[in-house]
Amino acid sequence: MSENVLSPLDTEGLEREVAAALQAIAAAADVDTLKAVRSRYNGDKAPLTQAKKLIGKLDSQDKATAGQNLGAAQGRVRAALDAKQTELQEAAQEAALAAETVDVSVLSARHPLGSRHPLMVLEEEVADFFVSLGWDIAAGPQVEHEWFNFDALNFDADHPARQMQDTLYIDSASVGGSAENPANLVLRTHTSPVQARLLTTRELPIYVAIPGKVFRADELDPTHSPVFNQVEGLAVDQGLTMADLKGTLDHFARAMFGPEAETTGRPLRKAQ
Repeated sequence: MSENVLSPLDTEGLEREVAAALQAIAAAADVDTLKAVRSRYNGDKAPLTQAKKLIGKLDSQDKATAGQNLGAAQGRVRAALDAKQTELQEAAQEAALAAETVDVSVLSARHPLGSRHPLMVLEEEVADFFVSLGWDIAAGPQVEHEWFNFDALNFDADHPARQMQDTLYIDSASVGGSAENPANLVLRTHTSPVQARLLTTRELPIYVAIPGKVFRADELDPTHSPVFNQVEGLAVDQGLTMADLKGTLDHFARAMFGPEAETTGRPLRKAQ
């Protein structure tokens, strides 16, 4: 057995390690310090963790004793870590509340600002929903390069969406371009270019919602608008299935429209 590794049969050594851990935990003054203590005494390289690896090398009659010794020692350390974590978090919360205390008796100047646009309020509600799931919120330029708006999303060069009757193109001359050196800029037709930007800059996994304003070359009528708002989600991770998509959509529907709301999926029909 290695002299440098704590033996699970060394009760005195285990007690010394536990005592050192409890002393360090008690001395931790903030969450960051406690995190370092947790790594030192309960991480993969902690002496108690390393000692656990030796149990398999012991004689069969010693394994039960070693397991009991080590389990009790690790249990005491973990319990102390959890208790200290709760204590520090509560203290931090109390300090934050004290720092944010507002004297509601102080008179303030009131300036009527009017009402916020319902679409902006709704967009924030949608963003708050995805943030509650632990997702990030991303945004991108409304004046977008044609490559991000079409090519990066596998739109062919002759795709109908690229035509001027559907897409609003930026005059190259207005942004310093020319016929020989076109700017290739459009008012984005969807928020999907943000997906392309994220996938070329971020590490996986990705969980992002993308709300924003988009533009189409449509005449204004009861069912069409040249400017409207859109939101889409991007989740790229191992183990994701259609069940994750369905569950997210169901949860979103209930959050937006009430507990009775449901979503229905329809299979994509193959073109004849």
